[in-house]
Amino acid sequence: MQPIKILVDADACPVKHIIESVARASSVQVIWVASIEHNIVSQYGQVLVVDHAPEAADLCIINHTRPRDIVVTQDIGLASLVLAKGARALTPNGKVLDEKNIDSLLAQRYINKKARRQGYRIGKIAARTTQDDHRFKQALLDLIGQNNPEN
Repeated sequence: MQPIKILVDADACPVKHIIESVARASSVQVIWVASIEHNIVSQYGQVLVVDHAPEAADLCIINHTRPRDIVVTQDIGLASLVLAKGARALTPNGKVLDEKNIDSLLAQRYINKKARRQGYRIGKIAARTTQDDHRFKQALLDLIGQNNPEN
């Protein structure tokens, strides 16, 4: 069985430091995927730079994802694709995306996009808190622990 890895949609990821720390402590490989327009540097893991074309980072992540891997992304569409490959998806806020919630999240994304096209403003994004960081770290640790055959 191949070891798992963490793939990160890194362009706007606010939890890079947490991912790096947890991955290093757990000896889990990390692949950071970022557009050429962003300067992503990591002390731990491999950085893959893609061009600025729409969906280039998503395609790179999908192509490198294997079953049981963990993908950190805010992109619900990307999350649905990696779930179909047998991987797990985690948002930077610590929400685990899975078969139980992805359909409703995709439907909500569609409704919000349609509303924005009609000129409606969709709610503001709350400022990030230390609780978000703690929730993310615990969810990442839990997902890594689920891959440990001793658990």
